[in-house]
Amino acid sequence: MDIRTLRYFVEVVRQQSFTRAAQTLFVTQPTISKMLRNLEDELNCTLLIRDGRRLLLTDTGRVVYERGLAILTEFRQLESELSDINHLNKGILRLGIPPMVGMTMAGPISLYRQRYPGVELKISEFGGLTVQQAVLNGELDLAITALPVDEESSLVTLPLFSHPLCVLTPRSGAWLSRRHVEPEQLANEPLLIYNEDFSLSRQLMQLFSAHEIKPRIAVRSGQWDFLAAMVQAGVGVAILPEPVCEKLDKTTLMWLPLQSELRWQLGMIWREGVYLSQSAQAWIACCKTFWPAEAGQ
Repeated sequence: MDIRTLRYFVEVVRQQSFTRAAQTLFVTQPTISKMLRNLEDELNCTLLIRDGRRLLLTDTGRVVYERGLAILTEFRQLESELSDINHLNKGILRLGIPPMVGMTMAGPISLYRQRYPGVELKISEFGGLTVQQAVLNGELDLAITALPVDEESSLVTLPLFSHPLCVLTPRSGAWLSRRHVEPEQLANEPLLIYNEDFSLSRQLMQLFSAHEIKPRIAVRSGQWDFLAAMVQAGVGVAILPEPVCEKLDKTTLMWLPLQSELRWQLGMIWREGVYLSQSAQAWIACCKTFWPAEAGQ
């Protein structure tokens, strides 16, 4: 039994006529007669009995008719929902954004909501390495993370934007006379950096190793505002992206460029060779619109 056969049977009962049903469905009467005979053969029962000009349902026919009405209603609902999803009138997008990145995403999120108000955004806030694994596991459709990612991770990357890193310090003491900070000058400083599940943390450890520096890590955290508060309290100095620093209090804090080729480069990632939903493709398009130069548009 298929949906088309069920639709033919229901329409014959509704119209009380093979001819009128054929006209309504834009098929020939022999086609409908053949389909209903096949349906009765498949179910091994009689569904309709002719009584003069009337068509009467058998007990089995009534069950098939009533259930058929319900099935066809559900099928129409399914078609409607699929159409809404395909046209982005509804749907869900599972997006991973590290906490440090959130402040930069208001623009594209606003653009996405304006274009597709029916799509629900489910945002997970974890470190870059954690969201990368969630994408690989299929728990997230897309994620924003620091680039580059592991070349063997089977992730597709789309660069979005890039910013320099800065050393966040108190606005006092010897820091006031400096214009930048060399990595070697951080060797004896208590450092406040992100947790190990952040890509930036791993990249900083690689930078220190390349300069043969054994860092003195005082505090690790996943929250940039907490790290900034620790700097303000005199616990140590932090290494943060420039856009994060620019949101801080300039009267008590200052930030100096870190002299290094290492930059805070952010990009979109998704699994290579897997189906991308319409909502995910629309998100990528929004990001390309918002950052056209960096995204290669």
